[in-house]
Amino acid sequence: MKIVITEGAVLTVGDMSFEGFDKFGDAHIFNNLSYNELENEIVDTDILLCNKIRVDENVLKRAKKLKYIGTFATGYNNIDIEYCRKNGITVCNAGSYSTSAVAQQTFGYILNHFSRIADYDNFVKNGGWIKSPLFSPIAFPTDEMMGKTIGIIGYGSIGKAVAKIARAFDMNILVHTRTVRDDCITNYVSLDELLANSDIVTVHCPLTEQNTKMFNKETFNKFKDGAFFINTARGGLVDESALADALKSGKLAGAAVDVIEYEPMKPDCPLLNAPNITITPHSAWVPKSTRERLFSIVLNNIGQFLNGTPVNVVS
Repeated sequence: MKIVITEGAVLTVGDMSFEGFDKFGDAHIFNNLSYNELENEIVDTDILLCNKIRVDENVLKRAKKLKYIGTFATGYNNIDIEYCRKNGITVCNAGSYSTSAVAQQTFGYILNHFSRIADYDNFVKNGGWIKSPLFSPIAFPTDEMMGKTIGIIGYGSIGKAVAKIARAFDMNILVHTRTVRDDCITNYVSLDELLANSDIVTVHCPLTEQNTKMFNKETFNKFKDGAFFINTARGGLVDESALADALKSGKLAGAAVDVIEYEPMKPDCPLLNAPNITITPHSAWVPKSTRERLFSIVLNNIGQFLNGTPVNVVS
């Protein structure tokens, strides 16, 4: 079988091996396959393993041998799931491989926002402490997380992990999700109630046609004044111009995003020069231990599919 891995350069910086994939067939590993290259490469491919490259009907209709698509990701909005379903192509994702890493990064943002760690570090390294007559100069306002309300949108494995950490900080927790599963400890509320009462709003839901740009001018106007907004889910959930405006106006005290609409970032991205925003380059999932877990899940998915017992099936 021919196996195509489309975005190998994203998955390793030389610290991971693709040797395990060879046991299933002839593995063709590309650093960063383009859409046009994929059109040609997929013609005789049996198994496609991808991350964010667009796999639409135009590509899939050329794939006469393709029976399986595996994602090196939890999300799969880049794949035409309906076409795959109609044409007998099994699609499996990597489940909750990045739960711990994304929850960790979410609280990295929150801790930095409330404790101003990076600002104080820069203050010291720029000579601020040396010049200060005080042993403890209050250069930036900080705050405690205890007692703050965190609003979690999406309550899958990552949302639940974020809530677990929030409880350890004695925070109040509000949750908005499509699927309510009462566990006697989760406070489920409407989106409007969550936005109006949360000091922190953090997004952990998939991107769909229905929720594209759900965070827009109207939505940000419903936020509690001075709230902190976090998006580690998908960039397409946010109207970036509206977020930039909410930061410029002071409606939001700050924001942190690990994902944007167009990745890699374009020079004219509205968020690039917005005030009080932390931007990381879709890096929440990149700890080596997280990528090792990802490889293990993807390999197991292939093996289970070939054995006739597929797991993590989305189509």
